[in-house]
Amino acid sequence: MTTTAIIVAAGRGRRMGGEIPKQFMDLDGIPVIARTLARFQGHSQIDDVFVVLNPSDADLFRACTQTVQPTRWVAGGESRDASVRAGLAAVADGTTRVLIHDAARPLVSASLISRVIDALEDAPGAAPALAVTDALWRGEDGKVLSATSREGLYRAQTPQGFDLQAIRAAHEAHAGSAADDVEVARAAGLDVVIVEGEESNLKLTTPPDFLRAAKFLTSKESRPQMDIRLGNGFDVHRFTEGDAVILCGVSVPHSRALLGHSDADVGMHAVTDAIYGALAEGDIGRHFPPSDPQWKGAASDIFLRHAVKLAGEKGFTISNVDCTLICERPKIGPYAAAMQAAMAAIMGMDASRVSIKATTSERLGFTGREEGIAALATATLVKP
Repeated sequence: MTTTAIIVAAGRGRRMGGEIPKQFMDLDGIPVIARTLARFQGHSQIDDVFVVLNPSDADLFRACTQTVQPTRWVAGGESRDASVRAGLAAVADGTTRVLIHDAARPLVSASLISRVIDALEDAPGAAPALAVTDALWRGEDGKVLSATSREGLYRAQTPQGFDLQAIRAAHEAHAGSAADDVEVARAAGLDVVIVEGEESNLKLTTPPDFLRAAKFLTSKESRPQMDIRLGNGFDVHRFTEGDAVILCGVSVPHSRALLGHSDADVGMHAVTDAIYGALAEGDIGRHFPPSDPQWKGAASDIFLRHAVKLAGEKGFTISNVDCTLICERPKIGPYAAAMQAAMAAIMGMDASRVSIKATTSERLGFTGREEGIAALATATLVKP
């Protein structure tokens, strides 16, 4: 069984006011959409996550999600129903279940997500809700007309989970608008199981909702313990005959080359080891033994891509990396921007989160004698 989370973020949120849609506003210093994505990307029972977006918000989406794993998006429609249908059409082949979640519910907990997924083992649909406990009235012109029974009434939440084929068919058959996907499912005759919702899983609709959400974030009960990892890497390669060195994915002309079992990219090796270190996964040699002839002369981006993939599989986002190259020559400055861009592309990160710089050792030691190049790197990994 595979599960995909569809985050619906194409709405305009006009009741919130402001210059940008509410899903891109900051909540306690972090964009709402980034918080929402992180809750699903870090969940062990979720196999894929993507966003349904208004195409005009693409640049805003990229700017607001630099701290989370790279996430694909698909274009939404004129209504929520149309956006959900677009999301359902984009789900990868082989997926059996989907969770449909409002981007404006950024405080959904891992346990609530699990409850919905677990309930789908025995039903084609499941959704969280809270029983109504307040007295209910019908009113008109600011006056109470009558009391209404609260028996059997619930406040609906998301994520709402479904068998993929069943909810696709329900949406195709549904004519007109619907409050949510449970309404669409019930119109098609699908059973939907209610699981326990959470007060903290509120939907941000008006400015006071942001104040309530911020209070939940400051409470121990609602704030998840963020896992922040710091790793460092150090590597050295001696010079040998040649006319260029490979540093951080860029070929730099030089009177010598670097000697190594692979392409001897000392900078990329240091960054790779820093990521492995943050994950407590040893170093390159553990995953790509130099005794294995298949790695002789291999491009170092193979190692770096593996480290980045491993971090993602463990639920971590690489927040930033910092690499220092230590050598007298060649001069790194003219090539630093190209190295930064190359490393960022390999890691799927914004270049502003990748630092490449250089220093000399003031003619001291083996680097000072120009016998080789050393590199020192640090990587910060974050799991919500």
